[in-house]
Amino acid sequence: MGGVVSGILIVSAVIAVGYFAARLRILGPEVQGALTRTAFYVTNPALLFTVVAGSDIRAALGTDAPLALLSAAIVGLLYSVLSLLFFRRPVAETAVGAMASSYANANNIGIPVSLYAVGTAQHVAPVLLVQILVMAPFYLTVLGLASGSKISWKRLLVQPFANPMIIASGLGAVVALTGWTAPDLLQKPVDMLAGGAVPMVLLAFGLSLAGRAPLQKDGGRTETLVATFLKIAGMPLIVWTLGRFVFGLEGQHLLASVIMAALPTAQNVFLFASPYGRGMTVARDVILCTTVLSVGALLVVAWAVG
Repeated sequence: MGGVVSGILIVSAVIAVGYFAARLRILGPEVQGALTRTAFYVTNPALLFTVVAGSDIRAALGTDAPLALLSAAIVGLLYSVLSLLFFRRPVAETAVGAMASSYANANNIGIPVSLYAVGTAQHVAPVLLVQILVMAPFYLTVLGLASGSKISWKRLLVQPFANPMIIASGLGAVVALTGWTAPDLLQKPVDMLAGGAVPMVLLAFGLSLAGRAPLQKDGGRTETLVATFLKIAGMPLIVWTLGRFVFGLEGQHLLASVIMAALPTAQNVFLFASPYGRGMTVARDVILCTTVLSVGALLVVAWAVG
């Protein structure tokens, strides 16, 4: 279980650097916005391009991808129903909460945890592809439309293709499917930018934690707790049920799938919400709560399923 703990600690250490940099006033309040915008428009698109371009998209369309998509859709729908009927939150805030309850940190934490827990990271790629190519475009489209003043069919069709991360993911998919190899003069700068994506997002998230305690009553405490429960407990249970009785998984494959479901919420949820200024507090608090609780959740999953 060393991979479970070390993956959490690595991410937490970078977040802590951002937090203390803000608390000690090394970095001013304007830095968080600059980091999130840079990550959203520059470094994250570079990272998504390299991840998708280097993936086997055809192989990912087997069991793992449908299971990841179906489970995420069920969890997101459950949260959306609760948000619209009981919390009575607007569509944009509901979309952020639904994404926070179903969007796993498959890259930063999933890869080391999968390697140490099941001996391979091959089950991470399908989850990443589903999130990058399906979930992210869907939620970003909803956020973009809900945050605007006018909704039209033209805008509905154009919105996904106006997002830099979606454009980068699409280009990466084309490269992966065609087998084209980019020349070094093009690939090396992209790789350099991609290397800054994860620490930049984690630093921005750490900066956002300074000056405001989580789970404030006026910050969507109920929505945060519900999304946290769905991500840490609900999604693993749904994946285990679907994997065992619908997809016929067992042994190591089933364990790997449930581990992917028990991962904490990805920092990308906060990154996606930041440019629109909607649901940022809930996104931040769910990421924090699930990151803290995921250590216990992953250990329980490894013990119960493994």
